[in-house]
Amino acid sequence: MKLGYTADAVRAAEQPLLDAGQLDPLMRTAAAGLARVCRELLTGHHGQIAGRRVVVLAGSGKNGGDALFAGADLASRGAAVTAVDVFSRPFAAGVSALRAAGGEVEPLGPAALAALRAADLVIDGVFGTGAKPGLPEALSSLITDWQAASGTGSRADQLVVAVDVPTGVDASTGTTGEVSVRADHTVTFGAHKAGLLLPGGAEAAGEITLIDIGLDFEDVIPAVEAPEPADLVDLWPLPQPHMHKYSRGVLGLVAGSQRYPGAGVLAAAGAVSAGLGMLRLLAPATVEAAVLERHPETVTEPGRVQAWALGPGAPDSLEMRRALVDAENRSLPVVIDAAGLRLITRPLETSTIVTPHAGELVGLLGRLTTGGPDRAAVEAQPVTHAVRAAEALGAVVVLKGNRTVIARPDGTVVAPPPGPANLATAGTGDVLTGILGALLATTAGDLAEAHRIDLARLAGLAVLLHGLAGRHTTHASGLPAVIEELVLELGERRP
Repeated sequence: MKLGYTADAVRAAEQPLLDAGQLDPLMRTAAAGLARVCRELLTGHHGQIAGRRVVVLAGSGKNGGDALFAGADLASRGAAVTAVDVFSRPFAAGVSALRAAGGEVEPLGPAALAALRAADLVIDGVFGTGAKPGLPEALSSLITDWQAASGTGSRADQLVVAVDVPTGVDASTGTTGEVSVRADHTVTFGAHKAGLLLPGGAEAAGEITLIDIGLDFEDVIPAVEAPEPADLVDLWPLPQPHMHKYSRGVLGLVAGSQRYPGAGVLAAAGAVSAGLGMLRLLAPATVEAAVLERHPETVTEPGRVQAWALGPGAPDSLEMRRALVDAENRSLPVVIDAAGLRLITRPLETSTIVTPHAGELVGLLGRLTTGGPDRAAVEAQPVTHAVRAAEALGAVVVLKGNRTVIARPDGTVVAPPPGPANLATAGTGDVLTGILGALLATTAGDLAEAHRIDLARLAGLAVLLHGLAGRHTTHASGLPAVIEELVLELGERRP
């Protein structure tokens, strides 16, 4: 799992080393790691380093120095390296090293733009941990003119490597300005900056390589957690030999209606495929029949459950309210989706996950706060508004979108990798609700233990698995079979 830290946290971790006079060793380590990645990329894409054209966009700080030292390394191996002095005050030792290796330095201007367009590799070393959106006009124009011709540069085979954080991206929030560098690869130092793992910054960063420079984050709470497929092997709740159907978890599901029976079928299928001791479905007879046809193990009588999932397919409001009352009275975890979200007018007195898309989050914030945003604002700043909703509701908010973000009430975020465009179809959210409900139930067999479960991290695993399954089907009804295969595979891979 990648852990992301704010710019302030990274600076605080660096300070003891800087106070101890360790600046030079830190920069040497960072520059060596950056140079190694650049060498590997050039060799992998172009077959060799010698004769390749490299441009370094060099800022005035340590980040620019790291880029210049990496440029010197490439120049010493035969690359033709030009550094663009962005602010007319480059890191002096870096400039000296570059020139000694045969590199050149150019000011901003037409020659710099021509060099950028012709480069095989561009190293973006303008800003580092302090990176923010909004750039000086001359720099903004240079980047725009350079990257206008294609998605990642003016040549299809050009490589762009950002140093620490791409220029124009906020290192802490991932927010991008009107102009930002779009990198193929970002080499970051000491720790992942939170902005590299969040919407906007993650897209700008491309692939990320972390270089260890000896920073200590042991007592620092990460701002962002980004689960990876390997985490599923370690963390997904799997059945144990001593378990039975009740200790594996019983989920109560309120989903589907005469108008939308398919949502109930999909939510039920998501829950069953994720691995569950028992599913209790509360739904109209037509939905029950459709679910039983596909999953005859489903129980359709009321009874005790260990978690609730409700809302997909516009189910009966009274039935959903009864489920919420039971959840609060018995401190059962609950996941609320779609129509269930409209019932929320206050924080619930139990562990809660809500799963709105941007439009539903607008309605939720409108009922819980004053001065709520519109949909465009939520889509422009999803993390900000997901955190705001989590704080107001005292619950975990899974804000669904092309890059789903999961917010805790304390302001920290879980950011799974984006799922494929295949998931942008009707019903995929219903399947996700079923998966989330199954995870709540399977981890809540012991209620005392259930209250210590990190719901946001659990939701991150669900979103991650859902996204992986989406790569192998084109429609929602194809998801459950793939999910079942993936869960079985996790059991085989766990030591």
